[in-house]
Amino acid sequence: MPARIEDYGLVGDLQTAALISREGSVDWLCFPRFDSGACFAALVGDDSNGQWALAPTTWKREVSRRYVPDTLVLETEWRTDAGRVRVTDFMPPRGEAPDLVRIVEGLEGTVELGTELVIRFDYGSVVPWVRRLDEKTLLAIAGPDAVALRTPVPLRGEDFTTRGEFTVSEGDRVPFVLTWYASHREPPDEVDPDKALEETHQYWDDWANRCEFEGDHHDAVHQSLLVLKALTYAPTGGIVAAPTTSLPERIGGVRNWDYRFCWLRDATLTLLALMEAGYVDEADSWRRWLLRAAAGNPADLQIMYGVAGERRLDEHDLPWLAGYEESAPVRTGNGASEQVQLDVYGEVMDALYQSRAHGLAAEEQAWSLQRALLRHLADAWCDPDNGIWEIRGEKRHFTHSKVMAWVAFDRAVRSVEEQGLPGPVDEWRATREEIHAEVCERGFSAALGSFTQYYGGSELDASLLLIPLVGFLPIDDPRVVGTVDAVERELMHDGLVLRYRTTDDGEVDGLPKGEGVFLPCSFWLVDCWELLGRHGEAHALYERLLDLRNDLGLLAEEYDPVEERLLGNFPQAFTHLALVNTAFTLAHEHPPVRRRHAR
Repeated sequence: MPARIEDYGLVGDLQTAALISREGSVDWLCFPRFDSGACFAALVGDDSNGQWALAPTTWKREVSRRYVPDTLVLETEWRTDAGRVRVTDFMPPRGEAPDLVRIVEGLEGTVELGTELVIRFDYGSVVPWVRRLDEKTLLAIAGPDAVALRTPVPLRGEDFTTRGEFTVSEGDRVPFVLTWYASHREPPDEVDPDKALEETHQYWDDWANRCEFEGDHHDAVHQSLLVLKALTYAPTGGIVAAPTTSLPERIGGVRNWDYRFCWLRDATLTLLALMEAGYVDEADSWRRWLLRAAAGNPADLQIMYGVAGERRLDEHDLPWLAGYEESAPVRTGNGASEQVQLDVYGEVMDALYQSRAHGLAAEEQAWSLQRALLRHLADAWCDPDNGIWEIRGEKRHFTHSKVMAWVAFDRAVRSVEEQGLPGPVDEWRATREEIHAEVCERGFSAALGSFTQYYGGSELDASLLLIPLVGFLPIDDPRVVGTVDAVERELMHDGLVLRYRTTDDGEVDGLPKGEGVFLPCSFWLVDCWELLGRHGEAHALYERLLDLRNDLGLLAEEYDPVEERLLGNFPQAFTHLALVNTAFTLAHEHPPVRRRHAR
């Protein structure tokens, strides 16, 4: 059995990432990119699908772990009857060859440790050929993939597993360096683990110290920003939604999706969080990624792309993997890439508007793309779509999608009025007003006193909490107040917020019933409460959400209040960016521009 989701820590090198359990097992790692095939896939299978254990072999009385402050360098410390030992795990930000470095350090007494390395390429399905290169180097090769493991510890092969035992005493340091390389190339040069550790410390420390946020919850914001940065694919500027696939939204269920791609929505919201904290360079890199990925016919704009802008993200099941706690199927690729989600136009327009508001120079190519998107949206906004939650049922006229279409034209108008960019502003104003009037007429139920999930329906949706946050209506508008009240009444589970009510027949989303509470939605409720002046409730809920983080400050997409455990892909950009943006709301420290333009 894998560990609970919250028992994992993240290390990454800005091109891929590994999940390491509290017990010292690397159970997930894709080489060389976030979306490559995993060589350690025990997280969604079992040990035979690839993992790397490194821990004391005697009974462990106590285990603790932490990130070195302002870094993604993970330290796990075990206390045994014989002494105390620390393992430091990290991935140096790199050029071509990715490395996972593990350094064992003796702190007290003498401790016996063991390591078991099971390398299985292509998501646990390919057993490599392992051979020794020299006294301290093993090579594992299969197909296009190869890894080199360098360590002074004597290792042996048993049952397709590489094993070794060793002891450390106080002051001893024993390194392990695992490096991926293309199998047709020569093994890469040896890495100096201590120098790599120093450089990794320096990289993350320098980046963290650029943060301009100094309000309450400073440490929580800093940690979440580090996570968001770690989910950025440095060579292109793309931002993945999460480093994992198929961690379930319900244990034993089928709501298991691949999140290792760049959703325009998640990326733009991540960008807003980073810009608010002073990280404008990331905005420039993302804008360049967007221009490359979205180039072509505006009608072909996808909701997500690969980290380098790939469009083909075909969804496949991996039947040889049992799934996390038998939550099958395990999927690669994502069929939602072919969906229509109108809200992404609003998110993209808002992010590019915000980037200029934060000092990024206007760029003709970017503005030309925006105008082309608006020409397409001028007709497309009237159509039904799959909505923010990527329903796999029939398309509908989702209220949130229409609101975000309004945002697209609103930000276009503001780009002309405030930033001096050229465009048919009168046409955009007219379309903006037309969308606004339709949403208020068809998306609001007088009987419920609330906006509804889709036109003509009676169901609620937590995405409606964004109506005041994007400036569509002011927070004190009776229709907004009624919507907040309705969400509290109908979508709260143990004080946290569901996305919407799933049903046995899957009428809306086309999927079986059941999932956890969706954590970003609870942060949106905090925003609304704070803006409504319900400060005590807002701060109390925010503190409760912070308490749901694991001991390293990491959050998944969802949470099960009954079993008290995290659910869904991990760590999740959407959740961490919501944490950051809500911290700005509570601190009243230059709140996001998007929230200052209510009608």
